[in-house]
Amino acid sequence: MRHRKRGKTLGRKKAPRESMFRNLASSLVIYEKIITTEAKAKAIRPIVEKLITIGKENTLTARRKLLQYLYVENAVKKVLEVLSPRYKDRKGGYTRIIKIGERQGDGAKTAQIEFV
Repeated sequence: MRHRKRGKTLGRKKAPRESMFRNLASSLVIYEKIITTEAKAKAIRPIVEKLITIGKENTLTARRKLLQYLYVENAVKKVLEVLSPRYKDRKGGYTRIIKIGERQGDGAKTAQIEFV
């Protein structure tokens, strides 16, 4: 039974799922817009929003917390120098999910997740 178990597994074990989330989050930070499936977009939205909120402090502690999750130094630098100042007056809701349609090959519902 999966009573009270939060989050989507997306058909993966814990380690590959977390790795996928980290890769998607760093790609979204670097490119500011990615196209993926709806389920993956909905799963990484809270992760990316928490990263932006952490980056608003712009301290050494915040940098180290970001480095724990995002392995790419350029992504951490972009969060601290570009994205966090952009959203300093905003309380949340930094991302937007736009539904695109179905993928040609397997019919999966795709969506574009981007920063507002």
